[in-house]
Amino acid sequence: MKRLALIAAASASLAACAGGLDGPTVSTVGMPGALEPIHAAAFTKDQAVFWVSSNGCTRKEDLIPIVSIKGGDAIITLRRIDEDTCDKPSIRGVELKWSFEELGLAPGSPVSVNNPYQLPQT
Repeated sequence: MKRLALIAAASASLAACAGGLDGPTVSTVGMPGALEPIHAAAFTKDQAVFWVSSNGCTRKEDLIPIVSIKGGDAIITLRRIDEDTCDKPSIRGVELKWSFEELGLAPGSPVSVNNPYQLPQT
């Protein structure tokens, strides 16, 4: 839990640099699904990792990452396309990963998040 809190804090501060705390940095009009609040996001050289809420059945296939390029930097907007109708909420949410290759990004690309942050429910 301590690791998750640290990642969430770091992610929030990174998002603030991109304007993520003031609202979306790119327009979400016309994007499929619903904008997904995230608990945390982290990026390695070639992978994007998100923690999202789950009612017990959230899978990677239930969300779609939409990559926009603004000023040469990639901005990922995570959208939920299938609702999680299960009734066993996960307090910590679930971890979902996408490789930069899946996202159409070169390894080491600068990335930010366009989603609002929501602390896990306790």
